[in-house]
Amino acid sequence: MTTHTTGNSELLQGLRSYVRGRLVPLESEVAEQDRVGHDVIAEMREMGLFGLTVPEAYGGLGLPLSQEIELVYELTWASLAFRSVVAMNIGIGAKAIAEDGTEEQKREWLPRIASGETITSFCLTEPSSGSDSASLKLNAAAVEGGYRLTGSKRFISNAPLAGLFIVMARTNASPLPRNAHVSAFLVPAGTPGVTVGPRDKKMGQSGAATADVYFDDVFVPAQNIIGGIPGRGFSTAMKALDRGRIAVAAACVGQARRILHEALTYAETREQFGQKISQFQLVQAMLADSQAELYATECMVADTARRYDNSETVAKQASCCKMYASEMVGRVADRAVQIFGGAGYLRDSGIERFYRDVRVMRIYEGTTQIQQLVIARAMLREHAGMVAQ
Repeated sequence: MTTHTTGNSELLQGLRSYVRGRLVPLESEVAEQDRVGHDVIAEMREMGLFGLTVPEAYGGLGLPLSQEIELVYELTWASLAFRSVVAMNIGIGAKAIAEDGTEEQKREWLPRIASGETITSFCLTEPSSGSDSASLKLNAAAVEGGYRLTGSKRFISNAPLAGLFIVMARTNASPLPRNAHVSAFLVPAGTPGVTVGPRDKKMGQSGAATADVYFDDVFVPAQNIIGGIPGRGFSTAMKALDRGRIAVAAACVGQARRILHEALTYAETREQFGQKISQFQLVQAMLADSQAELYATECMVADTARRYDNSETVAKQASCCKMYASEMVGRVADRAVQIFGGAGYLRDSGIERFYRDVRVMRIYEGTTQIQQLVIARAMLREHAGMVAQ
């Protein structure tokens, strides 16, 4: 752990300098071109950002979550498009294989994921299946030596960049027992029958590559099921989901820090009625509310990350983090636009872009409404357990 802490401190400082000196000046260009340049991706590879969570035995840094979130804070001082490039590799792309993969799968894929040679995509959402995993329709029909996958996936992050798709497919006609119909497949991007659609044109996060992915009678060997056992795909996803939700909350913190910095800077330079608008109490109230909510979120995320690293069950806390953080950053962005006034409604200010970028945080990795259900159901189970005692 000492080595991790020392190395992470150096990486943290290096990342801070890189983000603020290199990535922030590129934000407008990335938004206009709707892509992160190959040179930037190469730089991220060189810095080791793709391997933050890959175990050291397979070429990564193997950072605990409490250290990962500190790096996410720094990375998301810049546009979320930059985080999107590495997000799958340090999230479910690495964790699904590291947690449930066979030793052969780990040796084959984790070093490539850690180096950034292979960018991963996680394929769960479908045109008619989002939060409801039981309605997943992409079919994996058993054939000699493996399976043939037929169907499509929607809104898949990093699909245009991916070298490896982690595909959730139906290997059983019945969803019972619960979610036992879902298996997780490792599908290399060059597999015949795999096609990536055009890049999605989104409200925000231009530069973050998402697209539909089509599977037309794609043959996948049986040994490409993660762990080698069908019917465990949903369980594999859930193991990575808690960490993923906490990481999304950390990204919300990083964005809120940047947005609040921009709002405070503007308030200290903009003058009305002969004084800086930062001196007006109603502007101060918006700044103070944003700071208090940001601080509360930082505490929540740090506490949950510590619990996760201590191997505690944190499903409820992770959902609390994701729900509160994503709603928080939306409020901070809204107040920032208000502080900027008319200038905040113009694209030249940058605040308008942040306002659009953070809106999706309330949707992916489980919507706010799904988080409410997770939290409430956990509360009810805990209450029932206490009553039973």
